[in-house]
Amino acid sequence: MRHLERIVFTSVATWFILAGCETGDPKPRLSMFVGVDISGSFTKSGYYDNSIEFLSHYLYSHLNGLGGLEIPNVLFVSSIGGASADEPKTFYPKQMFENKSVPEIGQKLHEIFPKGTENPYTDYNAFFEQIAMTVRNRKLVLRPISVVMVTDGIPDIRKEGKTDFRSVNVKPLESLSRNIIVRVLYTSAETGRSWQTSVPRSRVKIWTQDAKVMVSWKDPAIFEPDRPLEEQKGFVRWVEDNVDYGVSARRVD
Repeated sequence: MRHLERIVFTSVATWFILAGCETGDPKPRLSMFVGVDISGSFTKSGYYDNSIEFLSHYLYSHLNGLGGLEIPNVLFVSSIGGASADEPKTFYPKQMFENKSVPEIGQKLHEIFPKGTENPYTDYNAFFEQIAMTVRNRKLVLRPISVVMVTDGIPDIRKEGKTDFRSVNVKPLESLSRNIIVRVLYTSAETGRSWQTSVPRSRVKIWTQDAKVMVSWKDPAIFEPDRPLEEQKGFVRWVEDNVDYGVSARRVD
């Protein structure tokens, strides 16, 4: 009898453990890196303020998992480039943006990236190298990675009088994960195409979105200013369709 009771008790305990595992929220795996272009060409493009406002809504939505958006396990925000090539930049961690409202996140972004302190040099390669170093140091290798950059997408390297998109080096990112996407937002249509067709890569996926499309997130049919972000289903759908869109890997030699 006691043996039977032990079997029943063990079975019930096992069921509760498994049920808890099934109903519990899985630990987030996504590593998100956000780069802000504060070069003069972007801050004076007419899109900079819109991009910072969008980022404040975007970060809040992801940090709080609105509409099923993936909550990042780690998040770092940094500027792209510096006073010279290969200049390391501060990576501001997730904790600086957690438990803040959308306006508070926006205020923090303006505090970190104030106008008037523009970088003369846009250096995507240094940004990618610092991401790779951070991923390895924090043992985040093999986890999904999303790199989100608000930028005009124009590298400061020219060859034969033309912007050299082949100089953009995503190789440091290639071995970090089987699922890594670089999202280049606020480009022109021509620049976006160059990122898609000219940047050498093997495993890294690239998604670009034109500035003219990006500013449409504030369209009244998508975003209702008088409603809390938690109720903005149109905005979340727009983000899923236009920013967090999943793309397939494409080799470019």
